[in-house]
Amino acid sequence: MARRRLSRLLGSLLSGGVLAASVLACSSSDPVPTAVSTPQESVIASPTGYFVDPTTAAAAQVATWEQEGRTDDAEQIRKIAEQPVPLWVSADPAAVEPETRAYVERAQRAGQTPLLVGYNIPHRDCGSFSGGGAADGTQYRQWVTGLAAALDGAGATVVLEPDAVPHEISGCVDGALRDERYELLGEAIDQLKGAGARVYLDAGNPGFITDTGAIAAALERSGVERADGFSLNVANFWSTEDNIAYGTRISAALGGAHFVIDTSRNGAGRVESDQIDGAPSFCNPPGRALGTPPTSETGNSLVDELLWVKRPGESDGACRPGEPAAGVWYPDYALGLAERAA
Repeated sequence: MARRRLSRLLGSLLSGGVLAASVLACSSSDPVPTAVSTPQESVIASPTGYFVDPTTAAAAQVATWEQEGRTDDAEQIRKIAEQPVPLWVSADPAAVEPETRAYVERAQRAGQTPLLVGYNIPHRDCGSFSGGGAADGTQYRQWVTGLAAALDGAGATVVLEPDAVPHEISGCVDGALRDERYELLGEAIDQLKGAGARVYLDAGNPGFITDTGAIAAALERSGVERADGFSLNVANFWSTEDNIAYGTRISAALGGAHFVIDTSRNGAGRVESDQIDGAPSFCNPPGRALGTPPTSETGNSLVDELLWVKRPGESDGACRPGEPAAGVWYPDYALGLAERAA
């Protein structure tokens, strides 16, 4: 009964987190975030300057476990709660502008930069654990317009459409649907850049499309040259070293494009097998760990930032019995990620 009450409480706090399906060059001495008291709310400083939201499910879990006397576990989850993670923007065309604007305003009051993920492309995730997305191109364009309006002048950073480009060449979408996706992504980049955002178009991970020339060509067709670069490893577990090597090859094919890497859960690397207990190994694999905390001190001129794009502790999907749906806070998994972190 207590677990059900806790689940309902945490669910009410997850207004922005929806998600999908992936230590070398960074400093291990980045300053530890510290709480700063202001009249408005507690503000947690971050070396990246990105917004550390004090109302995430991780922050709620810290408070709950402290009240229950689970102080050691609360301290572990604080490793997640005190780092910047993005808002995964609402997929509702009617809600995207007001909800995103409210988030941006909170970040601005804290004196921090909004970080967001746009994840609403039609035929999203090929109908897998994070399937969904806009009903069609018209609805997607409406959604992008609302998102851009909410971000206008905010100086936000947006990771755009995880896995959408790799799916263009994986056989998930082809023909007219693929050609439309090229157009939709390019238009989204243009609108978001027009609103003053930094934009990184997602390129998957080193194990998804191994042909870097093919992924570079698909990125190019999707408008990456008008973005700030591309993103890698979103919601996956490949090591930072593997992502740097992979991204460097893509970058060379694109004439030196920069990239960012999701290190949220890659502290123990990826699982070698394709399946674990009858489910894909990319979906809530056991034994994983938090990766390098977000930083712009990457030690590599092509890597702009290491980010926690996936909100660690949120499920990848109901892959096995008892696992929550994609994007739902998963406290036991979160605790394991934190306990195994270096």
